[in-house]
Amino acid sequence: MLPTEPGGKMVGTKAWLFFFFLVLEITSVLGRQMMLSQSVRRVRPGKRTLGNFAKPASPLETPGEWTTWFNVDHPGGQGDFERLDAIHFYYGDRVCARPLRLEARTTDWIPAGSTGQVVHGSPREGFWCLNREQRPGQNCSNYTVRFLCPPGSLRRDTDRIWSSWSPWSKCSAACGHTGVQTRTRTCLAETVSLCSEATEEGRLCMDQACTACDLVCHMGQVNADCDACMCQDFVLHGTVSLPGGAPASGATVYLMTKTLKPLTRTDSSGRFRVPGLCPDGKSILKITKTKFAPIKLTMPRTSLKSATVNAEFMRAETPYIVKNPETKARRAGQSAALCCKATGRPSPDEYFWYHNNTLLDPSLYKHDGKLLLKNLQRDQSGEYFCKAQSDAGAVKSQVAQLIVIAPDEAPCNPTPESYLIRLPHDCFQNATNSFYYDVGRCPVKTCAGQQDNGIRCRDAVENCCGISKTEEREIQCSGYTLPTKVAKECNCQRCTETRSIVRGRVSAADNGEPMRFGHVYMGNNRVSMTGYKGTFTLHIPQDTERLVLTFVDRLQKFVNTTKVLPFNKKGSAVFHEIKMLRRKEPITLEATETNIIPLGEVDGEDPVAELEIPSKSFYKQNGEPYTGKVKASVTFLDPRNISTATATQSDLNFINDDGDTFPLRTYGMFSVDFRDEATSESLNAGKVKVHLDSTQVKMPEHVSTMKLWSLNPDTGLWEEEGDFKFESQRRHKREERTFLVGNMEIRERRLFNLDVPESRRCFIKVRAYRSERFLPSEQIQGVVVSVINLEPRTGFSSNPRAWGRFDSVITGPNGACLPAFCDDQSPDAYSAYVLASLAGEELEAVASSPKFNPNAIGVPQPYLNKLKYRRTDHEDPRVKKTAFQISMAKPRPNSAEESNGPIYAFENLRACEEAPPSAAHFRFYRIEGDRYDYNTVPFNEDDPMSWTEDYLAWWPKPMEFRACYIKVKIVGPVEVNVRSRNMGGTHRQTVGKLYGIRDVKSTRDRDQPNVSSACLEFKCSGMLYDQDRVDRTLVKIIPQGSCHRASVNSMLHEYLVNHLPLAVNNDTSEYTMLAPLDPLGHNYGIYTVTDQDPRVAKEIALGRCFDGTSDGSSRIMKSNVGVALTFNCIERQVGRQSAFQYLQSIPGQTPAPSTIRGRVPFRGQQRARRGGQRRPGGMASLRFRGVAQQPLNN
Repeated sequence: MLPTEPGGKMVGTKAWLFFFFLVLEITSVLGRQMMLSQSVRRVRPGKRTLGNFAKPASPLETPGEWTTWFNVDHPGGQGDFERLDAIHFYYGDRVCARPLRLEARTTDWIPAGSTGQVVHGSPREGFWCLNREQRPGQNCSNYTVRFLCPPGSLRRDTDRIWSSWSPWSKCSAACGHTGVQTRTRTCLAETVSLCSEATEEGRLCMDQACTACDLVCHMGQVNADCDACMCQDFVLHGTVSLPGGAPASGATVYLMTKTLKPLTRTDSSGRFRVPGLCPDGKSILKITKTKFAPIKLTMPRTSLKSATVNAEFMRAETPYIVKNPETKARRAGQSAALCCKATGRPSPDEYFWYHNNTLLDPSLYKHDGKLLLKNLQRDQSGEYFCKAQSDAGAVKSQVAQLIVIAPDEAPCNPTPESYLIRLPHDCFQNATNSFYYDVGRCPVKTCAGQQDNGIRCRDAVENCCGISKTEEREIQCSGYTLPTKVAKECNCQRCTETRSIVRGRVSAADNGEPMRFGHVYMGNNRVSMTGYKGTFTLHIPQDTERLVLTFVDRLQKFVNTTKVLPFNKKGSAVFHEIKMLRRKEPITLEATETNIIPLGEVDGEDPVAELEIPSKSFYKQNGEPYTGKVKASVTFLDPRNISTATATQSDLNFINDDGDTFPLRTYGMFSVDFRDEATSESLNAGKVKVHLDSTQVKMPEHVSTMKLWSLNPDTGLWEEEGDFKFESQRRHKREERTFLVGNMEIRERRLFNLDVPESRRCFIKVRAYRSERFLPSEQIQGVVVSVINLEPRTGFSSNPRAWGRFDSVITGPNGACLPAFCDDQSPDAYSAYVLASLAGEELEAVASSPKFNPNAIGVPQPYLNKLKYRRTDHEDPRVKKTAFQISMAKPRPNSAEESNGPIYAFENLRACEEAPPSAAHFRFYRIEGDRYDYNTVPFNEDDPMSWTEDYLAWWPKPMEFRACYIKVKIVGPVEVNVRSRNMGGTHRQTVGKLYGIRDVKSTRDRDQPNVSSACLEFKCSGMLYDQDRVDRTLVKIIPQGSCHRASVNSMLHEYLVNHLPLAVNNDTSEYTMLAPLDPLGHNYGIYTVTDQDPRVAKEIALGRCFDGTSDGSSRIMKSNVGVALTFNCIERQVGRQSAFQYLQSIPGQTPAPSTIRGRVPFRGQQRARRGGQRRPGGMASLRFRGVAQQPLNN
């Protein structure tokens, strides 16, 4: 059906050239029914003729009625399938059983025949597009279809559901150009489910023919096309150079009019000459060259007969998103702004916005980086992203969720979800038949809270669902009660402020040598510096979307390394081990000779490739040729060496032509450094060739798609340098190998890659736990989980010959989904090596030998056997147990046992991210020491946003965590458990109330058989959450068993005596103190560290305590230094009742006259594997020197 004007006038045949649709029709010719043929072709834009596709018949020739547009699938996975049977399933009789014709277009309103993609279609079957049939690195577009049905065959109650279509809007284009027309309708049904069809349609159009020329020239004459002024006696001369001064030959010079007019090309010297233009100061020239940003020059204003201009190209850079739209929540009727910003060279000049993968009408929302949505309605909820576009390419932003709720709807589910905390072993709960208690929690998510009238990119106040009401309860244990606070109600409130931190250690990949005093850059800004041990800390700027860091070794031992580091955007610290390649020793080259440099680092094997630098290819930074001696250092990262995988530069991703991020599979990357031997000035090189040995490419399908890439250090993305082609002749007479050759120039970029795009992708579901119990409530967030994608040997063996990619992700509250290559034809086509670490500590994977337990591994049979799970020590028990290897067998779509994880198809990322803990997944766990933590107000240290405002919160400030430890020495034949019991001491809101308890088992001294020590956490004194007044925490240190206090650190004792009040210590089996306010050091046996992440603060303080110093760190207990308390403990006789058991058998104790008011009858607790019982913890007396003993008043 030909498009028509609003008045019904048919657009001419000329307009039809811009209005192609994929049309397949059944026609009747001379009374015979012609057979329907299926159309399968690749259409190349610009080379297509009208006869490529059947022209839609006139409504008079083919009676019938068109359905609305349908879009039931998206182009993930294998492709886009708009099948007729699926449309029937979802839409019923809104489409006829036997359509006459079919039309297809993309959601960007581009006809299927104009996309250049291989597509298939049939009115009886529908429309489909397969990703594997498209060009390398490109997937199918998102298509929508409609059908022409026989008259009267469609459901007629549509008229009662939908209003009539509005008239077509005015064509958006100027005269003689193609534009877009739209029309809309509204749903009249009261049931939302009936309103699933499109509310808006669009079509291409051409406005009326242009009138007579109205261009006025103040200089010269109007040209024949009426788009420029011409001056026959004027000549423009120009010179164009490349970065560094080399001539830019072959560049095209255009005149910018309504359409670009090519004028000339630059010669071998980069010069051009254009006669006839007018020097009016208005006309604009555009100069283009592949891989460089276009140059725009304004004609000079002069009265002379000639003029000269000079210009220098800059390397083109693909657009890169620096600001993603943010998830927001609103009530219906409110407004929201979603913002997107991209950089690049040239800067992106167009922005397109998508809602649920459908392009929003550009005529309504403009090409702007800010999407304003006013008077929001419920149907505007969903996913939004932007696409930024320039002459250098396109890029898509991350997806943001817009939540729109009804005006009277609750912004959060008021009922808390279940959250279990572990109780001591003597606190078994008969009601739940377990050692766990449900304290509830409110899932932290964005909610529609109070907003001011401003419409901003970032809300002035960010609102999250959180705990709004708690209930105090006492948990009944064996002989004592344990106080806790349980979440009773959730509501929308201001989000807890957090800060994201990245810490790490930078060292050599070969021997672990640290990069000392190196620089860390983010873009062009130095943001951190490594210390003597190679460690660094970085506070991540708030608006950071993608953390790209470059590590520079000032001593030139290591290759400068660019890394893309995942971090926790919700706050807390993440630790990364950064591995760097050692710089290759430089060799001397003669610039006037052809030089060959091999690229390969595996002994006994041929190089992967060779670098050929022809004679006289070197030139200086100013463009002058260089003919002297060259100091050349070329460092190659060889993927045949598995140990180098962690030194991979960046994250091996690139942006394709559609703006989507795609992964690369590497066959090696190399860093080059060419310098003048005399002055050490950096040199460039042109016309460099890379000869790749095709026998090193073991996957034949990769040979044709191999490309040369260079790294953009600012974005961490790889950008294409050129293709490889088979060499036309052998390089040596006796050469048996076949080589691929690629051409490149070495200028401002010095890191290159031999890569192929790889579209066979899956996700691996991984979770990390605090122990081998694998309980959902004990999952650990902030764990860095990494995967090394391994390439098989010939025959798809699981024994790898090389690695191809390295990826890392961070575990969240629901684990992590790790991207990896996979194959649906052969389970052994790819394998993956997975490992995990937390704060530099490697976590253990579940054992696969000698006992193979699917329940422990987390994956049921028979899928587990198909994946061939093996822990690293499977064949050799001496190997570390910190990783596992699996075959990447892509799940079969029709297999029930493979549809529930742990491997998910790439298009099922959301299913992976939202999978419940009961779904199959792989597991890591921490080797948990003998310790137990209990907080009266529950708090997950992995998630700072779970912090709750409460006087009894262990950590009073969510962005400042202060960890305090005391070192306790035990003299005795056995290791003992030591407890700290922490209560309010001087604050009127908390006096006598429990903050929490900490238990830890002492660590045996390596050199002294009868000595052990414990580093025990206690709650620091200081301000509580309201920042109103200080509380001196009352801390009681209680060792288990038959122990007697032998000594107290003299400096600690003197400090406590001089800082009243003073706790009374009449019981020699324990020690009580009001915790010091000052951050005392190792001389006192007290270790205090403040950090913006609780785990980091504890980790540093614990390391200092083990070391017995205020600035060191150790994991070996040093029992004789930095000790606060010393206890002598004897081994209790078997069968003898301990003091803990004796005291717990006493029904009650009468408090001493001088105890603080607010005493809580609290008994000790301990972990299941610890023997013995604890004594009851009554409040200790507080004593002031020279002052009568009286109860303290707040």
